[in-house]
Amino acid sequence: MKARTTAGWLFAFLVVQRLLELRVARSNERWAREHGAQEYGQSHYPLFFVLHPTWMLLTLLEGRAGRGRVNPWALALFILAQPLRYWVIRTLGRYWNTRILIVPGGQRVTSGPFRYLRHPNYAVVALEIAAAPLAVGAWRTALAYTLLNAALLLGIRIPAEERALAEYRASRTDTP
Repeated sequence: MKARTTAGWLFAFLVVQRLLELRVARSNERWAREHGAQEYGQSHYPLFFVLHPTWMLLTLLEGRAGRGRVNPWALALFILAQPLRYWVIRTLGRYWNTRILIVPGGQRVTSGPFRYLRHPNYAVVALEIAAAPLAVGAWRTALAYTLLNAALLLGIRIPAEERALAEYRASRTDTP
């Protein structure tokens, strides 16, 4: 199977997947805000809308520019990441979102993949960001976006989530 062709299919899959997930996230956001959710980390949120679309586009462009074949191991890793992604989303249910929203009275989720990792969604995203481009020979995109994801988003996002949770816990212990 040629990487050029697969890059187009992979791009189409990612676009549809991410758009459908944004719909779910928007619905969950409305629900959370109706239940008094407070948002944290708004300043870094626009980075997601730069990082992910450019990653998808460059995976397509670099993958189509190459003349190689699909890397079956990288493609398999990407495919195996998809059930993990949906395990996270299903486990979080209404609480799954692309934003950091803390709903009053909510409890930290510790079931499903959260039994094994504190932030499983970011592990899945990191795997996807590396595996999808590598599957179509876009190693420059894989390298650049793995580093960008780690430095800009995970280096900011996970600490922001942890601060939000700590602040929420502290506010709950201050009240009788």
